[in-house]
Amino acid sequence: MPFIATADAPTFNLHGASFTGLASPDRGATETAVWIVTLYPDTPAVPHQLTREEIFVGLEGRAMATIGDQSYEVTPGSALVVPAHTVLTLRNPDVTPFRAVAILPVGGQALIAGQTAFTPPWAA
Repeated sequence: MPFIATADAPTFNLHGASFTGLASPDRGATETAVWIVTLYPDTPAVPHQLTREEIFVGLEGRAMATIGDQSYEVTPGSALVVPAHTVLTLRNPDVTPFRAVAILPVGGQALIAGQTAFTPPWAA
């Protein structure tokens, strides 16, 4: 399926954020998963890692990201490259939502302390 309309894309909610799945194996992609992540105001940061490199491209609003021991402000048009197996936190400190495109190679899994590695449903 080479085209996924926004209206047809599934949305998942987790930890105060929403994830709208665009490209993924369930929707016809074979190499790359892409989704829109929305962090709502005062969304708490959930420390996690991924087994593959993840990239965020800011669309709207502002988020504060920490990768390892470095902090970054993600704004519209900026890109955040998160290396595999590196702790990431991403939070929205503002009163308006933060939205970004997220990109992850197919097969990437999330790692959250105390949980089994899993493929996020928006990337499946």
